[in-house]
Amino acid sequence: QVQFVESGGGLVQPGGSLRLSCTASTGISSIDLIAWARQAPGKQREFIARASKYGSTLYIESVKGRFTISRDDANNTLYLQMNNLKPEDTATYYCNKYNSWTNWGQGTQVTVSS
Repeated sequence: QVQFVESGGGLVQPGGSLRLSCTASTGISSIDLIAWARQAPGKQREFIARASKYGSTLYIESVKGRFTISRDDANNTLYLQMNNLKPEDTATYYCNKYNSWTNWGQGTQVTVSS
C-alpha cells in the first residue's frame, strides 16, 4: 500500500507563498486521480485540488487561481504551489488518492498569520 509523506509547510504572512511536496513510497503513475486535502482546526478534512494522470486539474473555488497542483510521476512526487495565502488557508495539508479516506500521512502544517 502506498505511503505518503508531506513536507514544505510553515508559518507565512498573508499574501505569501509556500510550495508543498508529497513523496509516495511507490509509483504514482497508476493513480488516476491524486489530490491535496486539508483540515483546519475544528473542521472536517476536505479535498482541495486534484490532478489526473492525463494532465487535468480541478480545484475548489476558494483556492482557484491561487493554488497550483502538479505531479511528477517519474519521481513519485506531488506538489502544491500556494500563492497569495490567506489566514483561512491555515490547516494541516495532506495528499492522497482522490476520495480515499484511509491511509493518510502525517500531513504538513501551514499557518498563515501576521
